[in-house]
Amino acid sequence: MTSSLAPCVPLLVGALAVPFLRGKLRAAWLLLLPLVGFANLLVLQDGSWGLYGLLGFGSEELTFVRADALSMVFGYIFHIAAFLGVLYALHVKDRVQQVSALVYAGSAVGAVFAGDLVTLFLFWEVVGVSSVFLILARKTEGAYRAAMRYILWQLLSGVLLLVGIALYVQGGGSVAFESMTADLEAGGVGALLIFLAFGVKCGWPLFHTWFVDAYPHATPTGTVFLSAFTTKLAVYALVRGYPGAEVLIIIGTVMALFPIFWAVIENDLRRVLCYSMVNQIGFMVVGIGLGSQLALDGAVAHAFCDILFKGLLFMSMGAVLLRTGRINGTDLGGLYRSMPWTTTFCLIGAASISAFPLFSAFISKSLIMIAAAEQGHTFVWFALLFASAGVLEHAGIKIPFFAFFAHDSGLRPKEAPKNMLLAMGISAALCIGLGCFPGVLYSILPYKAGGMTFGQMYSMTHIITQLQLLVLAALAVFWLMRAGVYPPEVRSVNLDSDWFTRRGGRAFVRFVGGPLMATFGWLSRAVHETVPHGLRYFAKNPAGAMQLAYDRFLLGWAGAFRSMEAIDRAQARLTRDQGRYEEARPGAAWPIGTSVLYSVIAFLVFLLVYLF
Repeated sequence: MTSSLAPCVPLLVGALAVPFLRGKLRAAWLLLLPLVGFANLLVLQDGSWGLYGLLGFGSEELTFVRADALSMVFGYIFHIAAFLGVLYALHVKDRVQQVSALVYAGSAVGAVFAGDLVTLFLFWEVVGVSSVFLILARKTEGAYRAAMRYILWQLLSGVLLLVGIALYVQGGGSVAFESMTADLEAGGVGALLIFLAFGVKCGWPLFHTWFVDAYPHATPTGTVFLSAFTTKLAVYALVRGYPGAEVLIIIGTVMALFPIFWAVIENDLRRVLCYSMVNQIGFMVVGIGLGSQLALDGAVAHAFCDILFKGLLFMSMGAVLLRTGRINGTDLGGLYRSMPWTTTFCLIGAASISAFPLFSAFISKSLIMIAAAEQGHTFVWFALLFASAGVLEHAGIKIPFFAFFAHDSGLRPKEAPKNMLLAMGISAALCIGLGCFPGVLYSILPYKAGGMTFGQMYSMTHIITQLQLLVLAALAVFWLMRAGVYPPEVRSVNLDSDWFTRRGGRAFVRFVGGPLMATFGWLSRAVHETVPHGLRYFAKNPAGAMQLAYDRFLLGWAGAFRSMEAIDRAQARLTRDQGRYEEARPGAAWPIGTSVLYSVIAFLVFLLVYLF
């Protein structure tokens, strides 16, 4: 039986009831909505439905729901992430956070099932607007400023997408959300703008700073939601819209490499995880650029796994922040004594993101690297190998080491709340389960992982190679620490590319508030005050007004030659004519022809000012 309920409806409509519920009933309702949405997906068959028309697209219909293997796999993981996020935040009583989190998750689900670009745009914007409340909910000055910068980036992505859609459709492209790789490579402006809109939300280099800046300012629970949806929605959009775009190989490789160096020197552990997110998305973007079935499956599988293990790491850091009020590596350490469960779950997340055998990233990241090797991209393969070693350093070792071990900070906080531990426990179980039983994930991928089997993934050669990489990377990190070469944790603010946008933004604001507004003010006064006053002055006595203008010209000319005698004569003449002008009867010397002439001139001035 085909479901008649759009996948986004349970979360979006269910969010409307949250403000009216109290206590345990509200908690049960929050947990029920993702489960209902997931159950709805299980009976949803492939196909397109919910067609509707929209003015401006002629006879071409828009598709509210398009269900296929690609949208279904993202639908599954988005509902799982929503359930885990709700469970993790069950102790939070802030209804604004609860409603915005559900709307955020529901709009992300709606976007991955959108069958056309217009529907995608509508959900795309709701994703950006609803998510900002999870940052504002922190209620600090830093959170407010970060939220304002965050929403500007989201609006930029939306504007690029809207303009790109308009140009793409106007140029003959279909409004259906299908591959636009050929149009991009042919130089289509619309396809390029849509491509950039996806890139902003995906966190490409120079675009990545919006979430590295904003996510660490969100609430401990809000960051878990934020890490799951926006960037992975962009990954989905690239898989759907630009598979095989070779420029993505370069972009993804750069993304996988450069965050490693920023993560090494970063003190804020949640910001370290944000740089790690850029790194992991880089692997996905490379897979999309490679474009083969195995590579695309690898990108989708890694997005699926990343939501789980990155969410688990953000959960563990959120628990630390909740219990200690601190998140910098310099302020933490020794927490394993009083938070053993959180420590254990963090270590599982660290092993998962580092791609240890029997953990989730091992069975997803490997697909992308195998595809790169099979397609002859040797340099890319080595770059991803180096990036994998870097992941172990900053996410596999640095996060748990400085948070729970390292020096003893003397902090002895209580263990995380039970709902947080339960959410972390389920996430950890899923990370291990996917690593041990990859066939479960491979079976729902769009191309079934290119026929990859458990035996191929867990061949002795693959296991030994990966373990060698991990052991050597770990030894290198500890040797650097012992030798004093590894950058120490220090209280500092690290500069990133957003330094240019912030400085440029402040300069733009100063320009708008200063010279630009002064110019518009002068023009406004000229149009509304100076010009009408001048016309009234001229209309009272045209001959006298022109005589005064001539007298002022003579006075200025005399002053230019510094002739005191000429200046005195011109001043006396001006004073005399000023008196004559004042004594003249208004309209006394105003013939009918002159009236018509000046009326025409005034009308032309009006047209120039107000119409052009």
